[in-house]
Amino acid sequence: MYRGAAGAGACAAFEGFVGFEGSGAGDWGSGVVMLPILHDGSGSARARWGPAGAAAGRAGRIRGLYSRYARRYARLVTMPTTAPPAHALSGVTASESTLRRFLHGLPGVDAVGLEARAASLGTRSIKTTAKAYAIDLAISMVDLTTLEGADTPGKVRALGAKAVHPDPTDRTTPATAAVCVYPDMVATAREAVAGSGVKVASVATAFPAGRAPISVKLADVREAVAAGADEIDMVIDRGAFLAGNYLKVYEEIVAVKEACGASARLKVIFETGELSTYDNIRRASWLGMLAGADFIKTSTGKVGVNATPANTLLMLEAVRDFRAQTGVQVGVKPAGGIRTTKDAVKFLVLVNETAGEDWLDNHWFRFGASSLLNDLLMQRQKLATGRYSGPDYVTVD
Repeated sequence: MYRGAAGAGACAAFEGFVGFEGSGAGDWGSGVVMLPILHDGSGSARARWGPAGAAAGRAGRIRGLYSRYARRYARLVTMPTTAPPAHALSGVTASESTLRRFLHGLPGVDAVGLEARAASLGTRSIKTTAKAYAIDLAISMVDLTTLEGADTPGKVRALGAKAVHPDPTDRTTPATAAVCVYPDMVATAREAVAGSGVKVASVATAFPAGRAPISVKLADVREAVAAGADEIDMVIDRGAFLAGNYLKVYEEIVAVKEACGASARLKVIFETGELSTYDNIRRASWLGMLAGADFIKTSTGKVGVNATPANTLLMLEAVRDFRAQTGVQVGVKPAGGIRTTKDAVKFLVLVNETAGEDWLDNHWFRFGASSLLNDLLMQRQKLATGRYSGPDYVTVD
């Protein structure tokens, strides 16, 4: 069993976990319910048990399990740091050459190892009450999105209403984190979610291609913020990045961050499917964080390859290591291709096992999705009633 707490309401989804269960084969062994092993700043292992009020005998048995398996499995649930030494961050953005030297000096990514670890974590499952908590946490992390040329004010208002009350028949269903729309729809979305606490996110900077002069990109951002956007999702200039013009990409992110002002958080989209290599994804992650990103985001959802467990795992390692070196916490947003509750739970396991419980909160982790919410709602209804309601019982966005 595992209990995490990452700020107000953050890790409630994992309170009372029966456990991250192994697949019955491979690393975890047959029939073993493995406890997640966390590490504090001193490097000592620790585990947290819940829920509160569990019988003392039961807690003792769990502690016994922990002490029995901790050292044996610690290597499987921790990853070595990929961060450069702290002194290496000094002056890295001073010029193109220093920035290039830093980014190309980051440790290379073991693609086979990365994908194997992501696949291994994807075999974990959660059951019963823990699944209900995880579903609610995932719902609260959704950026409910419509980014189509045919978007109308009516569609955006309906999306906003769904974000506030995802299941009108059950008001205990949590609201989503945000609605994400084009800049010209921000005011409509703002009105639709007024007073609810749901954020309004807006794509900007010539989304999704990012092919526009910097003056146009900054005007796009300023108009969205002026209309009431709480968050800006910008796309980097992939052409410049792939050509090795890292300083240009860095300076654009810095300028967009400044245009966001004090009121809007900035998510930086890399379009990982176009960056070709894991090494490039690691470099883009560090570049975005150095430039002041509040979130790093995988994709626009408009290309063939979007969020995957492997590229998200790589970005989670980057934010973990960046905080270890700088003290600054940065969020992660996988977007595109995450459609089922099973997928969402796999990503939550990735977050917990890689970055840690501090990221199990919608202030630090989001799903960029539209169809995902419907599957989460159907699974939630099934857990509550014992019956699978089917897609006719949720709205089609």
